[in-house]
Amino acid sequence: MKATMDKLVNLCKGRGIIYPGSEIYGGMGNTWDYGPVGVEIKNNIKRAWWKRFVQESDNSFGIDAAILMNSRVWEASGHTTSFSDPKMDCKCCKTRHRADVLIEAHSKGTVNPDTMTNEEMQAYITEHHVACPKCGKSDFTPIRTFNLMFETSRGVTEEGQNIVYLRPETAQGEFVNFLNVQRTTRAKVPFGIGQIGKAFRNEITPGNFIFRTIEFEQMEHQWFCKKGTDGEYYEKYKKAALDFLLDLGFDREHLRYKDHDKLAHYAKAACDIQYLFPIGWSELNGIHNRTDYDLSRHSEFSGKNMEYTDPVTGEKYIPYVIEYSIGADRLMLATLTEAYDEETLENGETRVVMRFNPAIAAYKAAVLPLQKNLGDKAREIYRNLTKSFMCTYDEAGSIGKRYRRQDEIGTPFCVTVDFETQENGTVTVRDRDSMQQIRIPAEELEKYIADRIKF
Repeated sequence: MKATMDKLVNLCKGRGIIYPGSEIYGGMGNTWDYGPVGVEIKNNIKRAWWKRFVQESDNSFGIDAAILMNSRVWEASGHTTSFSDPKMDCKCCKTRHRADVLIEAHSKGTVNPDTMTNEEMQAYITEHHVACPKCGKSDFTPIRTFNLMFETSRGVTEEGQNIVYLRPETAQGEFVNFLNVQRTTRAKVPFGIGQIGKAFRNEITPGNFIFRTIEFEQMEHQWFCKKGTDGEYYEKYKKAALDFLLDLGFDREHLRYKDHDKLAHYAKAACDIQYLFPIGWSELNGIHNRTDYDLSRHSEFSGKNMEYTDPVTGEKYIPYVIEYSIGADRLMLATLTEAYDEETLENGETRVVMRFNPAIAAYKAAVLPLQKNLGDKAREIYRNLTKSFMCTYDEAGSIGKRYRRQDEIGTPFCVTVDFETQENGTVTVRDRDSMQQIRIPAEELEKYIADRIKF
């Protein structure tokens, strides 16, 4: 059974996956805190992505650029002048909404506001009497553009303050370090730069759990290549991005490509991979052919020559960039949705189980003593396993209830220590998905688990 958003939110809070941010103070505008289980799942997702696109990718290198950057970076990228949303206020209930989101919801996805100007969106809302989702009235202010960047200042005195921004994307850190990475690694084009990091957007209408938040993590890979080869690499990254999701365990029927109907001014081609979230088909990640726009702009605004010199031919040129970008939090939501299952057992009971790829699961194994007086041996086995994997230990309640708790957080293996363990050194290993059990020697546990959690 597919998950609803309410079921996911309740499960996440109840099982230590994700909590509302600042909850004891009433929360704060769709911020979320990852709990003990959630932080492990999210970190495993990031590790899997890094392994695939940096570690296993020929001629790719990782960086971790600063969140705060020289404000000229954002002038060069165009964010200070054009990074905005079309906002409208409801005159009746005083809530603020994005005009494009209102149109998408009203038309049930049959109208694409990305192809419309602000004037066209406003005319559509007026003509079709688009209603406020909160109060149901159709009486909005004219569309205004609202810059999405968080602005702050740097300096110890008011006179010495300079405006700085929390970065709205991580990509610019990769672009401004293009020459540094190329020089220090002696990389030859084509090569890639990958990064995982925080970004911030002053979204007025965030929502739908962790689908859209004001603070989020991006996983981005920029591939620098010579003009003329960019089309080939664009198609390659479309396939690689989809293959990564399939290898995580996603159903191909829940994924689709969606070419952009309206290209950004810097883009030669752009495509999203959409996922069938509980809220419907929505963007999960993007692949963009950004041409030589970014490096050219930074060359212009910084005064630094961003050209690459081919060591064989001596040819100088500014590389094209193929960008692959995916949000760690949005991928987390998709992973939770895809893994959620409700299974009716033979006895009529319903089992909630998160069928994560074992490599993504928070804990690879749960060690469960059949009775508390077996705790010493169970804890010995637990401590040995934690040298290789994240594991958990649970001795509270019946063994059946403990199995169910582990099913709900997606632990792939439960190791039960019983009286036979004391006699011959074997343990019972229960598989999460099939619920089948086998007995193996305790000393073989590490290899047994390791062989089944590879990604």
